[in-house]
Parts: sequence; C-alpha cells; structure tokens
Amino acid sequence: QVQLDESGGGLVQAGDSLRLSCVASGLTFSSYCMLWFRQAPGKERVFVAHIWRSGGSTYYADSVKGRSTISRDNTRNTAYLQMNSLKPEDTAVYYCAAARYCGSYSSSGMNYWGKGTLVTVSS
Repeated sequence: QVQLDESGGGLVQAGDSLRLSCVASGLTFSSYCMLWFRQAPGKERVFVAHIWRSGGSTYYADSVKGRSTISRDNTRNTAYLQMNSLKPEDTAVYYCAAARYCGSYSSSGMNYWGKGTLVTVSS
C-alpha cells in the first residue's frame, strides 16, 4: 500500500520559513517524480514545485519561484519543500504527490497523493 505522509506545516508569520517533508512508503521512491501542490480555502488545487526522479531537475510555479526549494533524499524516501519569505497568500493545505510520468504538472497526472499539511501565514 502506497502512503505519502506530509509534515511540517503550521502557523507562522509573514516573512518566516518552513520546511515541509513528505515521507513515502510502499513504492520505489526513486522511480517517481515528486511534486508539491497546494489548495487555498475555496480555491482549486494548484501546482507548486516538481523534482525529477534523481533530483537533478526542478521546476516551480511562478508564485513560489525564488522563495522555495524542492529537494529529495532517495535514501530516506523523502521529499522536501523549503519555503522562505512566506506571505499570507501562501496559506493553503500543501500536498505532496508522486508521478510515474514526469512530464505532467497537472493534478490529474499524479499517481499518488498525501493527505496534506496545513500552512497558515499570518500578516
């Protein structure tokens, strides 16, 4: 059974940093691209960041580019999202996802999802 477990969310102030983690089990982690999405209250789930299987290539949504870093440790089956200079508009539930096909940044292209971790940024 595949499981993705996110952690690291919480309540922070604008300008603070957070590191989200996503621990995967039940799959060959290094065979999957890993992505982060987020869903703000009342809005659709949107792409945030993507990292290739080996970790050698990353891609970011414009909304977080320059403030966030996605990384992975294939020895620990874990993906990370470091977020800096957080803004109130970053408030959302953050989801990690695993994709066997690495060419998609769409929710519909993901094979597995975590349950999410809530990030709340106060002004």
